[in-house]
Amino acid sequence: MMKKGLVYVGYMGLLLFLIASCQGPAKPVQEPDSPQQGRIYISVDETFKPVIEEQIRVHHSSFPETEIIASYKPEADCFRDLQRDSTRMIIVARGLNKPEASFFENQLSFIPQYGILAYDAVAVVVNQAAADSVFTIAKLRAILSGKDKITAVMDGNKATSTVRYLKDSILRGGVFGANVVAAADSKGVLDVVSTRKDVVGFVGLSWIADSYDPVQLAYLEKLKLGLVECVKCEEKDIFAKPSQATVSQAQYPLARPLYYILKENATGLGTGFLNFMSLERGQLIFRRAHLVPAKMGFGKRAGSIKDAD
Repeated sequence: MMKKGLVYVGYMGLLLFLIASCQGPAKPVQEPDSPQQGRIYISVDETFKPVIEEQIRVHHSSFPETEIIASYKPEADCFRDLQRDSTRMIIVARGLNKPEASFFENQLSFIPQYGILAYDAVAVVVNQAAADSVFTIAKLRAILSGKDKITAVMDGNKATSTVRYLKDSILRGGVFGANVVAAADSKGVLDVVSTRKDVVGFVGLSWIADSYDPVQLAYLEKLKLGLVECVKCEEKDIFAKPSQATVSQAQYPLARPLYYILKENATGLGTGFLNFMSLERGQLIFRRAHLVPAKMGFGKRAGSIKDAD
C-alpha cells in the first residue's frame, strides 16, 4: 500500500512539473515604485535630449533612490513605445489625438494624462561664413520644397518632431524636396553646419541656446542662429532669432510646445517626475535651457531697498 502511495505522489509531482514547464518561465515581479523611489522607463523625442537629461540628473540628485531610464528617439517611435507596457511616459512635441486617446481608453480603461511643460522652438542655423542668415517664411518654404536648391539638413530621416513640425507649419502638408537631407541626429546637424557654409540646418533650441554649456558655446563659434520673419508682428519686415523673449512674445514664428504624456493611473514615479518638471526647480531648468516654462512664470519685478532708520 505504501509503495502505491509513493508511486501516486511521484506521478502527481511529475504532472505538476510538466504543467509548469508548458506554461513557460515565471514572469519577473515588477517592483512597485513611488514618487520618490523605484525605476521607470521613458521615451523622449531626441530634439529635447539636452534639457531632459538635465531634468533627470537634478531629479536623481534630489531623489537618489529613483532611476529614470530615458531612451531618445524620433517622435513616432516614442508614440509606439507608449503602447508597450514597459514605457510609462513619453516627452514629445504634441499631445494625443482622438484615435490615440480612444486606443488607450479601450486598452487600459483610461486615457493617459498629457499637457504642456514648456515651449521650445525650431532654430534655423547657418555657418558663420554663410552669405545669408535672414529668412522669410516664403524663403523657408522654397528651401524645404526644393524650389531653392540650397541643402537643408534635418535631425534624422524618420518622423522626428522637427520634420513633422516643418511639414505641417511651413509646407502645410507638402513634401520635402530632394535637397532636404538627414543627419543622424541633432548633433549631426550642428556638425554639418559647422563645417559647411552652403547648407541650412534645423534643430531644437535646447541644442544650441544654453550659454552655460561649453559644448554649445563651442558650436556658436562656428555657426549662428538665423533670423526668421515675424508673421504676427504689426510692423512689417521684423525678423527675430529664437529666444525665450521672442517665443513668449510670439515674435519668432517657429515655436512649438513640449508635451508630457503619462500612462499612469496610480501615484508612482512617473507622477513624481512630472511634478518635479512642473514645479519651480524643473521649470527653472527649462528656463535655463532657454525654453519658455509653461507651468510657472518667472517675470522680473522692480524692487527697492530702503535704508534702515
